[in-house]
Amino acid sequence: MPRAPSFWSSDGILARVLSPLSSIGAGLTAARVARPGWQAPVPVICCGNVTVGGAGKTTLVLDLGRRLSHRNVHVLLRGYRGAARGVHRVTPDDGVALVGDEALLLAQVAPTWVGADRAASARAAVAAGAEILLLDDGLQNPTLRKTFSILVIDGSGGFGNRRVLPAGPLREPVTAAAARCQAAVMIGADLTNAGACLPPTLPLLHARLVQDNAVAALSGRRVLAFAGIAIPEKFFEPLRAAGATLVAVRRFPDHHAYTERQLEDLLREARQRLAVAVTTPKDAVRLPPAIRDQVTVVGVGLEWCEPAARDQLLERMIADVPSDVR
Repeated sequence: MPRAPSFWSSDGILARVLSPLSSIGAGLTAARVARPGWQAPVPVICCGNVTVGGAGKTTLVLDLGRRLSHRNVHVLLRGYRGAARGVHRVTPDDGVALVGDEALLLAQVAPTWVGADRAASARAAVAAGAEILLLDDGLQNPTLRKTFSILVIDGSGGFGNRRVLPAGPLREPVTAAAARCQAAVMIGADLTNAGACLPPTLPLLHARLVQDNAVAALSGRRVLAFAGIAIPEKFFEPLRAAGATLVAVRRFPDHHAYTERQLEDLLREARQRLAVAVTTPKDAVRLPPAIRDQVTVVGVGLEWCEPAARDQLLERMIADVPSDVR
């Protein structure tokens, strides 16, 4: 995914010039989401966002998937950059080229299905015994009706200049997206006051990203960190905070397909700098096994600021089924 234009973070001249096109884009999105979708006979929980780029949807889905694993939850997503067509259930033998990197991560937590038509994927998952459907993205996808939608917000970037594409990073106006959601989750400190854009009646929970125990072994070590994710600094900064000495950081586009030459160069540079090569789980699934064995992988999860509110939210999500499909 290309890097976001710098003008999306401020309401400058270029954003204002492009704003008439934003009205067209917002209108088209409103017409699309108004289409009727298929109503599944099980709860459908959507973790979506209103901005393009990484808000933390997959991290939230991984967290919820683990917490709901006792309820036979199945995950649905598009399978970005994957070659699979139609409905496809992810298997351990699938490669990133077939289903995409996020699908491989999610399949480690719950049965996972990729497909552009969420309704078709939902029917297949229900037929396979799913009791809960968990969507990674899809807030603007109308093919499947949601029983509970969560608006995921990146605290560092918020809603940018708060304009709709192409004048800003929004897929649709914040008010329109929030009106279809039953809760919001802010990941990281709210540095742009994005919470003020939300309806006061919309429950807002807070969480922060925390790296897993593998980071402890890097304290005091020389590290060459590389990441092909939407916001690489979310990976680099916690490494520094944990005491790692980052002798080099290498940023790649989100979902980047590493070439053999790039990987050889990264490992060579790490050896020359007497450093450990470190990356994210999302990047690791894109590496050949022989390379993966030479790289330390540091994962990330969520630490909830309001665990009790989170548990109440979980109860609401799995209970919120329309009466006509109980």
